[in-house]
Amino acid sequence: MDNAHDTQEAPQKGTLGQYLARRLVEIGVRDVFSVPGDSNLTLLDYFVAEPQLNLIGCCNELNAGYAADGYARAKGVGACIVTFTVGGLSLINAIAGAYSEGLPVICIVGGPHSKDFCSGRVLHHTTGVSSDFDQELRCFQNVTCAQAVVRSLDGAQELVDNAILMALKESKPVYISICCNLPGITHATLAQEPTPYLISPSIRISNQWSLEESTEATANFLNKAEKPVIVCGSMLRVAKDKNALIELIDASGYAFAVMLSSKGLVPELHPNFIGTYWGAISSEYCQEIVEAADAYVVVNPGFNDISTLGYTLLIKERAVMVHTNSVSVGNGSHFGEVSMDNFMSSLAKKLKKNTTAIENYYKVSMPNFMNQLEKIMLQMNDAAIENHYCRRSTYIHRSKLLIQGSSCSRGEPLKVSILFKHIQDMLSGDNTVIAEAGDSWFNCQKLHLPENCRFEVQLQYASIGWSVGATLGYAQGAKDKRLITCMGDGSFQMAAQEVSTMIHCGQNNIIFLLNNGGYTTEAKIHDGPYNVIKNWDYTKLVDAIHNGDGNCWTAKVSREDELIKAIAAARGAKKKCLCFIEVILPKDDSSREVVEFGAQLYAANTARSCPH
Repeated sequence: MDNAHDTQEAPQKGTLGQYLARRLVEIGVRDVFSVPGDSNLTLLDYFVAEPQLNLIGCCNELNAGYAADGYARAKGVGACIVTFTVGGLSLINAIAGAYSEGLPVICIVGGPHSKDFCSGRVLHHTTGVSSDFDQELRCFQNVTCAQAVVRSLDGAQELVDNAILMALKESKPVYISICCNLPGITHATLAQEPTPYLISPSIRISNQWSLEESTEATANFLNKAEKPVIVCGSMLRVAKDKNALIELIDASGYAFAVMLSSKGLVPELHPNFIGTYWGAISSEYCQEIVEAADAYVVVNPGFNDISTLGYTLLIKERAVMVHTNSVSVGNGSHFGEVSMDNFMSSLAKKLKKNTTAIENYYKVSMPNFMNQLEKIMLQMNDAAIENHYCRRSTYIHRSKLLIQGSSCSRGEPLKVSILFKHIQDMLSGDNTVIAEAGDSWFNCQKLHLPENCRFEVQLQYASIGWSVGATLGYAQGAKDKRLITCMGDGSFQMAAQEVSTMIHCGQNNIIFLLNNGGYTTEAKIHDGPYNVIKNWDYTKLVDAIHNGDGNCWTAKVSREDELIKAIAAARGAKKKCLCFIEVILPKDDSSREVVEFGAQLYAANTARSCPH
C-alpha cells in the first residue's frame, strides 16, 4: 500500500493564464484583440500558447474594443485584453458602446501586482494622486454588467466563470482584472483540463399567468384594429428571437418594418417587409404605411433622440411594446416575467389574419415599381432585361429603386446617390455592410439586402470611428463574409491606423471612404468652422500603412466611370486584397435624409420643453 501511494501521481495543477484562455475558447472566442502593456504581458504569453486562440495586436486600445464589439456581432461574444488604467481607460469608450448595443464582450485587464494593493505605493500608469487602484474598476462599473478583480488564486476560478456567465446571460460586457503576478502561478483549482460545462444564457421561462393574460389582452387589442403593423425595434439583436418573430409575422399577415439598428436581422425578402422606419427619413412609402396604422406591435424598442428622429415618431400611443421579458399593451396594462419568444409564439396562435397594411403598401409602391421597370426596359436589350429583372425584382419593388439619377454626365463630379446605386449592385448574400455614423447611415438604410446579407450599425452610442475597428473584428469573426464598409473622412481620421491590422490579418474588406471635406452630418445639425477638417491624401496614407507588406489595393475616384472600374477591380482581380476606395464628393452633396435628420435633431436639442 505504501509503495502504491508513493507511485501515485501528484494532483495536476494549472495556471490562471491557461484557465482563462481555455474558457474563452469554450464559449466560442477564437480571436482576442489586444494591446501589450506592463501588466498584461505574462497573461498574453498564455493566450499565445493556447492553440485555439489567435492573439491580434491592435494599434490602440480604443480600436481593440471596437474590434471586440464587431467580433461579438459576428460570433455572439468577443474579447479584448489591455493593461491597467492607461489601457483600460482608453478602452472604456468602446466598451460603453458595446454596453449600449447589448453585446457580450469579455474585457480583460492586466492589473497591478497583488502586493501593491496594500503597499501604499504610487504606481505609473495611474493618476499618481494616491495608491487607490480601484479608479479603473469604478469607471467600468458603469459600462459592464459584472466585474471580477482577481487578487488571489483562491476563488479565481469562480470569479472568472461568474463574470463570463453574466456576459452571456445579460448580453453585456464584463470587466475582469487579473494581477500581473498571478497568470503563471499554478494552483490545484486551475487544472489543465477542468470538467467542461456549458456556459450559455439561462433559458427564459415565462410566468404562465402573465403569459396567458398578456397574450389575451394583446390579441383583443390587435384583433379590433383595421390595419396593424409590426415594427422591429432598435434592440432586436438582444432579444435573439428571430424565429418567433417570423412566426408572428407569417401568422398575422401584418406588414412589418425595421428600425435602422435591426436592419439585416430579419429577411428583407419576406413578402410583408416594407422597409426601414425612421420617421420622415424612412424608406419610400414606409412612413406612410406605418403612421397610418391604428395599432402596432413594437418588438424590443430602443427609443432615443436619433432612432426617433428627435422624438418625432408617431407610434407610441397605440402600441404593444414587446420587451425581452415584459409586455405593455396600448399604453395601459403591463405584464412582467413574459419571455419574448414565448409571447410571440403564443400570440401568433390568437391573432386574426390581417393583410390590410401590406395590401395598402403594394397599392402605392407597385405603380412606382412598374413605371421604373418600364424606363429600364426602354434602355436595355431583351437579355439584359431578363438578367436585371430576375436578379433584382424579387426584392427591389418592396421599396425605393435606386435608379433616379442613374448615371452622371461625362466629366460630372460623382454624386453620393450614384455611389450607393453601385454599392447596391455589388451586394450578395456573401456580404456584410458596415455603416459608420453620419451620411452613411442614411444612404445605407436604403440598400436592399439580398438573402443572407447582413448589416451592422452603432446607432445608440454613435461613436464616430467605430466602423474601422468593428470592420476588423467582424471580418475575423465571419470569414465567410466579405465586408463592405462605408464611412466618412471625419470618422476615418479617428481610427485610421487599424487598417494596418486588417492588412496584417490578411482581410479582403472593401472600404468606401466618402471624402467631402468635413463633418457633414454635424454641419446639418449646426454648422460652424469646427466642422471643417484638414484634408488628407487618404489613398497615399493607406499605401504608406501597407508599405508593400500584405495584400492591399487603393483607388481614388471622382467620376462614375472611375468608380465602376474600381468596383470591378475590387470584385475581380483584387478580390483577395483589402480594397480601399476613396470617393471624392462635392462638399455639399449629401442625402435628403441627412438634411432632414439635422433639422429634426437641432430642433430636439434646442426645444424648450422635454419631449414626451
